[in-house]
Amino acid sequence: MMDAMDRVFQQGNQPMPIRVEEYLDGNTLVVRAEAPGLDPDKDIDVSVVNGSLQIRAERREETEEKEKGSYRSEFRYGSFFRSLPLPPDVKEEDIKATYKDGVLEVRTPVPEQELSEPKGKKLPITRE
Repeated sequence: MMDAMDRVFQQGNQPMPIRVEEYLDGNTLVVRAEAPGLDPDKDIDVSVVNGSLQIRAERREETEEKEKGSYRSEFRYGSFFRSLPLPPDVKEEDIKATYKDGVLEVRTPVPEQELSEPKGKKLPITRE
């Protein structure tokens, strides 16, 4: 029971995950992240670290007087973070990020060899 409680409190200090869509558009990897109500100049940071795309965001709660009992907020405030692996050989200088209508979109050209089917060997499964 205490282990479960410890995990809950430890997660409280962790940034919340950012929800994303990830797909290929031709030879471009597209990552779209929900980021409504954020200012991309102040609240969002996109970077590449050790072959991973890292998206960090911060939503600050506006300070205003609220009457007790007459205010409810279901908005999430605080830090948000997501790290996604990038295909090998992606050139950082070719990655472009745009923000429109509350959605952050990151487009990454994928080298041709990464688009082909991954090579591998099918392993047989034996019953016991």
